[in-house]
Amino acid sequence: MSQYESEVEESVSSETGEEVEEPPMYKVMLLNDDYTTMEFVVEILMLVFNKPPEEAVEIMLNVHQKGIGICGVYTYEVSETKVNTVHSLAREHGFPLKCTMEEE
Repeated sequence: MSQYESEVEESVSSETGEEVEEPPMYKVMLLNDDYTTMEFVVEILMLVFNKPPEEAVEIMLNVHQKGIGICGVYTYEVSETKVNTVHSLAREHGFPLKCTMEEE
């Protein structure tokens, strides 16, 4: 045996002792009001939710016509951040836009 060889055999176990659960997911929704402009809602959808213009318009029309529009489904922390961001931007621009989240 050379000086670099070892007599100890090593093995690696790839077993895991417990199953990992997926985190609960939350729908983030915009609610219709009589004051927030359609253009601002589209802007929010593109900026905060990274929606392409066509999808942003489609969601905005749902908000306008049905009273509510689903912006996306995210983990709790991401959903909470997006809701807070929407409320902050709406306040900055003088709109009463409401954004909510609920467990899916």
